[in-house]
Amino acid sequence: MKSTRTRTTVAVAAAIPLACAGLAPHAFADSARTDSPSPGSPSPSSSVTPFGPGCSSLPNKGDGSAVAMAREKVANAVAANPKLSQLAAALKKAGLDKTLNDAKKISVFAPTDEAFKKLSKSQLQSLMNNPGELKKILTYHVVDQEITRSELPSGSFKTREGSMLTTSGSGDMFKVDKTANITCGDLKAANATVFLVDQVLTPPK
Repeated sequence: MKSTRTRTTVAVAAAIPLACAGLAPHAFADSARTDSPSPGSPSPSSSVTPFGPGCSSLPNKGDGSAVAMAREKVANAVAANPKLSQLAAALKKAGLDKTLNDAKKISVFAPTDEAFKKLSKSQLQSLMNNPGELKKILTYHVVDQEITRSELPSGSFKTREGSMLTTSGSGDMFKVDKTANITCGDLKAANATVFLVDQVLTPPK
């Protein structure tokens, strides 16, 4: 009788580790599926898809990248982008940096540093020394709605300056007011959509 009980106990004891070993991979898999993303990881829904011939020159990571810009309010995103340093200085000079950061769902046609270089030194200096005119020019680059790519082929939008701005083109190639090229569009900031342009825009007279 004692021998029978001993054999039964040994069999049960041997079966327990085998059962646990069989369950372990499933338990690990379930745990892996329910783990939350590490802090700071962008969620799949927050991915951005910029378009245009100039997008390839943006940094792949760090300041100025599409992912980094998407995390910042628009004036902060501009200030962190090495291609937009002159625009960042102009926004600050005109007192528009906080205004744009506080705005919601806007679009900004952002002249790159190369765009500002197309102005003569005297033109740029005169503009930077005239806050009223500077504000007028810069607000012409801002529209109080999030413009989508599908609206660009034949778009007409009222700017914060008060005048109408137009867009035209197709595919990845679009123009603003028939003169400035959108070099990289659909860049997302936390509160805005940004379109990089290769000219400083001027309101119609």
